[in-house]
Amino acid sequence: MRRSFGSLALLLAVAHPLHGQDRRTQANSTPEAEVFRQTMQALSRMAMVAPSDSALWEAGIRGMIESLHDPYASIFTPVESEAWEEETTGNYSGIGLQITLLNNQITVTAVFRATPANDAGLQVGDVIVGVNEHDASAWGTDMAADSIRGPVGTDVDVRIKRAGFDQPIPFQITRAEVHVPAVSYGVLEGNIGYALLDRVARNAAQEMDAALRELSGARGLIIDLRRNPGGFLDESLMLADIFLEPGSVLASTSQRVDAGNLASREGGAPLDAGEPRMSVESYRDRFPVRVPDLPVVVLVDRFTASGAEILAGALQDYDRALVIGERTFGKGLVQTVMRLPYGRRLRFTTGEWQTPLGRSLHRARDMEMRPLEEDLDTFPRVTTSSGRELLAAGGIFPDIEVADDTLTLVERDLLRIAGEKEVPLGLRLAEFSFGVAKELQAAGEDPTLTPERLDDFLQELTDEGIPRAALDADGVRDWLGWRARMSIAQRMDQVGREADFRMERDPVLREAARMLTSYGSQTALLRAAAERAAPRGASGGF
Repeated sequence: MRRSFGSLALLLAVAHPLHGQDRRTQANSTPEAEVFRQTMQALSRMAMVAPSDSALWEAGIRGMIESLHDPYASIFTPVESEAWEEETTGNYSGIGLQITLLNNQITVTAVFRATPANDAGLQVGDVIVGVNEHDASAWGTDMAADSIRGPVGTDVDVRIKRAGFDQPIPFQITRAEVHVPAVSYGVLEGNIGYALLDRVARNAAQEMDAALRELSGARGLIIDLRRNPGGFLDESLMLADIFLEPGSVLASTSQRVDAGNLASREGGAPLDAGEPRMSVESYRDRFPVRVPDLPVVVLVDRFTASGAEILAGALQDYDRALVIGERTFGKGLVQTVMRLPYGRRLRFTTGEWQTPLGRSLHRARDMEMRPLEEDLDTFPRVTTSSGRELLAAGGIFPDIEVADDTLTLVERDLLRIAGEKEVPLGLRLAEFSFGVAKELQAAGEDPTLTPERLDDFLQELTDEGIPRAALDADGVRDWLGWRARMSIAQRMDQVGREADFRMERDPVLREAARMLTSYGSQTALLRAAAERAAPRGASGGF
């Protein structure tokens, strides 16, 4: 089970523990530290309602974090640390399956490449009915995932039910380190390459490089960074490195560092732990550009954050990509994640970063993550080498501003009715699409959905309790068919076709494809965008 941690940090992972364990600190305990220790002892021993020592320590730690007024600071429990590690890296110890509860059965909906499950011969559509000596036919996905995962090198026995076989098939599979890819890609109609980067995880740059090799014959490339929460700083830089010339500044950081550590590295005397030391560092492109002449469009939205903004900002600063969509989140902070004893981690802000042209992309927010009021007319602008002006006001402003599509009132009404009737519409769509996808794959056909099959699905929803009038309302049939076609293509691992279907109701993706079809070079793309004069984006130049 993967737990969402909201916007991923722009991370500098630090392996050593905090310097609270440093002998200098222990030997020179401050008056405040002694007051804190004795206060905790008094409360623990004498308070009428005495919390446990662990509860007092937890409260003290939370108080320290809250005193920072840093909405991104937090401390992870061991379970949260493990989930954070998986989300930010895509790595976990298991066999390489994605499972979903479909028709009340634990169904394999994806088998990742080069994993033990793939090597053993498990297939999409298999139903897990047993794990080790246990009957798993009535389990949920959490129980199944927890039981299948385990230490690297250990074995797990999995029994699956497969169409065409009378009895369950047993598999003994040795667990290994599994990596879930961050990049998926395909080709849209018109021979346009499409790469979806859903997070800046470990190996994301290698995956993007491999995708570009597969898309080498495309006339243009769309990089979709929408809803990308960011990830690792070094991976963000390596992603930008793929598209820019050697020697180019990719980004720079201004970061507070451990004063004692800095002094010891420079051979000086220990410094006062409270004395700040700022380290300013620029990162430069080191490797040859992979696709020098390929026109690139980057898609962003209000959820694009952190490391994804580094990539978009670098490409925009160098006129290397046309940016389409909405103003991004504006998370231009460097966060350090330190290991603590007993499997815990501390995450807090230690600095900020800038784009190659010096734009600080951090947008100020309160502790509830709400943006503070601002006057964009007071913010500075920077100028690219071609003469385009870019606003430096927190977040990336698109060159062409296009809002995402929203649900119509009729579609919202259907979702409300489904909830009232306790019909899990999303799950029913997944189950229906999965069945259609299996039939199409068996017949060797491309993703599609006939009107007859859609009629069958609508009848199933009616039988389950959704009034026919709600399903026959204007636009509902088209909307459900659109969602089903995308889901079918996704189940068939047809990223390009899924994106083709998505374009029917995705104005941002549709505009990107239109621009790449209409203009054959990066210069022509940017000139066309400048002529349109996006309200708060780039203007001038050329």
